Amino acid sequence: MSVILSLRDITRSFQNGEAVVHALNGVSLDIHDGEFVAIMGQSGSGKTTLMNIIGCLDRSSSGTYLVRGHDVSSLTADELAALRRDSFGFIFQRYNLLETSTASENVEIPAMYAGMDQSHRRSRAHDILSRLGLGDRTDHRPNQLSGGQQQRVAVARALMNDPPVILADEPTGALDSHSGQEVMDLLKQLHKEGRTIILITHDEQVAAHANRQIRIQDGKVLSDTLSNTDPIHAYHNDHQMKEDHLPSPIQITAGEWTEAIITALRSLKTNKFRTALTLLGIVIGVAAVITMLAVGNGSKQSVLDQISSMGTNLLSVRTGAPGMRRSGDIATLTIEDSKAIEELPNVDVVVPERTGTKTVRYGNTDLQTSIQGEGVNFPRARDWYVVEGTFFSLPDVNSYAPVAVIGKTVKTTFFPMGQSPIGETILIGNVPFEIIGVMDEKGAAPWGQDQDNAVFIPVTTGLVRLFGSNYLDGITVRIADTSIVDQTQQQITDLLKERHKTEDFSVRNTAAFLAMATETQNTLTILLGAVAAISLFVGGIGVMNIMLVSVTERTREIGIRMATGARMRDILIQFNTESAVVCTIGGILGVIVGLATGGILTFFDVKIVFTVGPALLAFFCAIGTGLVFGYLPARKAALLDPVVALSS
Repeated sequence: MSVILSLRDITRSFQNGEAVVHALNGVSLDIHDGEFVAIMGQSGSGKTTLMNIIGCLDRSSSGTYLVRGHDVSSLTADELAALRRDSFGFIFQRYNLLETSTASENVEIPAMYAGMDQSHRRSRAHDILSRLGLGDRTDHRPNQLSGGQQQRVAVARALMNDPPVILADEPTGALDSHSGQEVMDLLKQLHKEGRTIILITHDEQVAAHANRQIRIQDGKVLSDTLSNTDPIHAYHNDHQMKEDHLPSPIQITAGEWTEAIITALRSLKTNKFRTALTLLGIVIGVAAVITMLAVGNGSKQSVLDQISSMGTNLLSVRTGAPGMRRSGDIATLTIEDSKAIEELPNVDVVVPERTGTKTVRYGNTDLQTSIQGEGVNFPRARDWYVVEGTFFSLPDVNSYAPVAVIGKTVKTTFFPMGQSPIGETILIGNVPFEIIGVMDEKGAAPWGQDQDNAVFIPVTTGLVRLFGSNYLDGITVRIADTSIVDQTQQQITDLLKERHKTEDFSVRNTAAFLAMATETQNTLTILLGAVAAISLFVGGIGVMNIMLVSVTERTREIGIRMATGARMRDILIQFNTESAVVCTIGGILGVIVGLATGGILTFFDVKIVFTVGPALLAFFCAIGTGLVFGYLPARKAALLDPVVALSS
């Protein structure tokens, strides 16, 4: 018979502090196709270390190990995984079943890493389990099975990829005599079918079932004998390694991603409380991004609406040179200036203005309010009209008439029962004024002032009777064609320079205010988004920490998967997928919570503007967070040594 496994001068040493432990010391042996070999020895003799090297779970310190004529020392980690997957089936003393998976799912693991489609491997797993007497236990988890049943599941898993070599490490050590005999009968049956069986044991009675007994002591082969001469039949399948090639790693498929997601969900379900805490960080981060950006956009929209309500076709002429802060009365602008501006082209209406704060009295009620002396064209310039009564006229302005138009807030204060104020008299600084109209409700100004808390009087009346000055605070100019606003602004500037002989005023247009407000609000929105992004970043760190803990807790599971053919990238994909799944679920929940939080805030008069962009950004950032912060734990898992992981 041909030699399937050949070991020459194999040594294996371990560093234990300053001491070096020699587990194997010059082991040489050949194993042929179809042999039933028992490797015997007491605890610490090196037999398990030898099995790990034979099964490509470990590498020798020196010597040569050939599988079908190929030196395994030249193989990469993924090629070794492929070799384990296709050529070896492992049966462990402690079963090494995944507690969260059913019997069928445990059996399917090697086939999953071999790229077998789901329906095919489920059918095959059921057939093998049925053959081993577990057809009615396929959906049971390990804790629902007896020791003998669990070991039969382990045998079924070893047979899943139809390997030519079965490695059994103390397969009866944890079983009662009856279950142990059942397992040995299974191994003998597999041997009759032509498989090569390598049995690791310290029990003479168990070893007696083998054709060949190899005794090891202190890392050396003491004896190698044949106990019987039963016929040996070589076993052949479609997956075993041929003489002329090595098994190549299977390419990643969509089914593999699906399996990784299913495994991730199963793991998350197993640790519900920890999963909930992990999700909480991502949910808070995503919800914070969506809510804060919605608040920022809402605030921005409110300011822009308020500025736009003033009119985007306005020019504002104010006292004081450009860049200088106004302080007190500045003798700069006059009514004559406003009349001169009216003569310029593209000027629609001009409104001279003078404002101040006075105490207004009606009956026994006093109110500190804004007194705005305005020109007759104020309603037209500001698109702000009276809803009750009338606005003062040009004759009122020319005759310094003591008439007033009040805002909604003033009306509500003085006339709380809703009675009409038209014709009533109020005192402004001890000067009586007749109410002739009520302005429509305007709301807050961009700077927060209540625009309805105001009394409007003719500008001439205000200059003479209230303010004691002939100078204006400013002039509002409404232009006809906004496409040439810059040209009109320059004409006003040139006109006033010529009249004043100096530039003791400033001219601004509403579009400039709008641009400035937009820039400011964008900055604030970015700031809010940055604060929220920090919370998402912190949530990502939480995911990484939890995944690192998960890798530590599931080290043995990782070893089992590697022993059954999982490559480094399989482990990397699995754990990275788990973190991505966590963050995806957290992202979905975070979007829902963010939208709900924004909806709640609207009940508290907070302006909220949701857009698709922030929601998508937050969601995909959550997924990206899972991939980025999950990579380090996944990489740590993928780099684990199979032997170290199995012994965890």
